[in-house]
Amino acid sequence: MFAGGTFPAVNVIQYVTIASTGDATDFGDLLSSLGGLAGCSSSTRGVFAGGQGPSPSFTITNVIQYITIASTGNSTDFGDLTIAGYLGAGCSSTVRGAFAIGADSGGSMSNVINYITIASTGNATDFGDLTTRRFYLAACSNTNGGVQ
Repeated sequence: MFAGGTFPAVNVIQYVTIASTGDATDFGDLLSSLGGLAGCSSSTRGVFAGGQGPSPSFTITNVIQYITIASTGNSTDFGDLTIAGYLGAGCSSTVRGAFAIGADSGGSMSNVINYITIASTGNATDFGDLTTRRFYLAACSNTNGGVQ
């Protein structure tokens, strides 16, 4: 567990319709209750990676899971990150998703970046490193590149 404390771990996935204002609606459930996940998407798939489990164990995971955006339902196993981590961020193009891990399973800041091909399930591959170790990341991207 990192020095800053803990946060709620939940398994609920919610969605909003961006074209109109209003409250969130239930989409489905994650594979397990987690907090501090990173996410990315294509036009057809949403992908979640890593996360910290609930008290008392606060287990850090390397699991990647996905949903099909067009239909509500629970997430499905996608593969694994190269290391377990949480408090990271994800960004994506239409083809590839990248995850900066944030904190590793020991609670130390990480500089690890992994990537996946969103359309096909499988384990993540090493992408490279951040210029410095950090957590509580944020990210954004367009079809050409991402900033974390």
